[in-house]
Amino acid sequence: MTSLTPSRHSDDVAFSQTESVSSDRHAARTATGRIIETDIPSRLDSLPWSGFHTRVVIALGVTWILDGLEVTLAGALAGALKQSPTLQFSNVDIGIAASAYLAGAVLGALGFGWLTDRIGRKKLFFITLAVYLVATAATAFSWNLWSFVLFRFLTGAGIGGEYTAINSTIQELVPARYRGWTDLVINGSFWIGAAIGAVGAIVLLDPQHFGPDTGWRLAFFIGSALGLVVLLMRLWIPESPRWLMIHGQPERAEKIVSEIEAAMPVEGRASGAAPLPMIKLKMRTHTPLNEVRQALSGAYRQRALVGLTLMASQAFFYNAIFFTYALVLTDFFGIPASNIGWYILPFAAGNFLGPLLLGRLFDTLGRRTMIAFTYGASGILLAVSGYLFAAGYLSAQTQTIAWMVIFFFASPAASAAYLTVSETFPLEIRAFAIAIFYAIGTGIGGVIGPALFGVLIDSGSRNTVFAGYLFGAALMIAAAWVAWRFCIRAERQPLEQVAPPLAVVE
Repeated sequence: MTSLTPSRHSDDVAFSQTESVSSDRHAARTATGRIIETDIPSRLDSLPWSGFHTRVVIALGVTWILDGLEVTLAGALAGALKQSPTLQFSNVDIGIAASAYLAGAVLGALGFGWLTDRIGRKKLFFITLAVYLVATAATAFSWNLWSFVLFRFLTGAGIGGEYTAINSTIQELVPARYRGWTDLVINGSFWIGAAIGAVGAIVLLDPQHFGPDTGWRLAFFIGSALGLVVLLMRLWIPESPRWLMIHGQPERAEKIVSEIEAAMPVEGRASGAAPLPMIKLKMRTHTPLNEVRQALSGAYRQRALVGLTLMASQAFFYNAIFFTYALVLTDFFGIPASNIGWYILPFAAGNFLGPLLLGRLFDTLGRRTMIAFTYGASGILLAVSGYLFAAGYLSAQTQTIAWMVIFFFASPAASAAYLTVSETFPLEIRAFAIAIFYAIGTGIGGVIGPALFGVLIDSGSRNTVFAGYLFGAALMIAAAWVAWRFCIRAERQPLEQVAPPLAVVE
């Protein structure tokens, strides 16, 4: 047990919200430099799966659903935005708006990621959700290209901030033996949001229901409505005890873990016969940026290069193709804009089934084997389907089937990139590391990809688009080699064993 005074009397899972911010800051300041020995990480990892973990997954994992919704709307509404009497976007305008969303996500991840490690996970996942809610609702009132681009940028900033706060919190609350599969399925839930966006587009873009300048506006309120529900659910999620135990609040961390344990079924709790591993830590209020830089460029340099490679390659692969998915269907296959949603549904199904069915193999066969396999398979399949597209062998239906198969493998690959960068760095810099690699990877691959493919599609040449597909395939195959050569064994391992905290005392 933690070498503090434990409080195990509470059996109320609704964690106390009465502690003031000022008292937390005061406690953290006065505890700076204090050394504690604690078993909090071991206790969290030894817990059986419970309703608490399910609530964490639902309330925090919904971030990916919101991102899937936003990205799908951007693609499914592309035709409607071109036909809107107010906006009258071109293909290049669609690409610019998509890149603005991703640019916002990059800057939001960096800014909010730094704050997440500095002031805590819980404060940030309320702030980032609020930014998203306001910005996505404001998008519905856009009056020209630049207002639309601004609101999409701010929406992306909220989502980018969500990634850093949410991924770090989930990693730190879910037991190690469930971490890989849970993380992949949560990331794969992006495609539940994609399906919601597709169905919403089908209904709202139907000219029998709404006019050409009304349906796309109403579509952007879907995310706001879903986000409001989630905002209430998050009131029941505690701060990360792992973050608290280092940042000067070990008593509060102990209280939260005790409350989680008290809510567990008695028969499901781990036996207390054998003592759990302890860890000795020197508490601090924050981690200086210079220490972050030294960790990433020194002891964790190889992991940083692996994370960057995985994030950048999957970002280009995904964003380039999915943000311009609707344009390929409308421009090359003549599919009406109002019918795009029907083609996104099977695509979304393949993307969700990939992590769901392959996810457990990342915990059994291991990270290195499965990451290399899924990245490599995705790249090879894209190259083959790209050739068939350029040669004119595919119809809209067979093209959709091809994408469905490709992204059955690409979806767990992309999810594994987030898993890798969120579990292989120390606790104090975890959220900021996620932010850095998400930002750089998305900046290199994501922001450039949609705009580039918008230009390639605008050329009207299938061979030109095929060249873009080949480039994306080459990036994925190269990332597969990097994963096979350099990925570390993190499956079923405690986070503190994969990457000891910077505050650990030997």
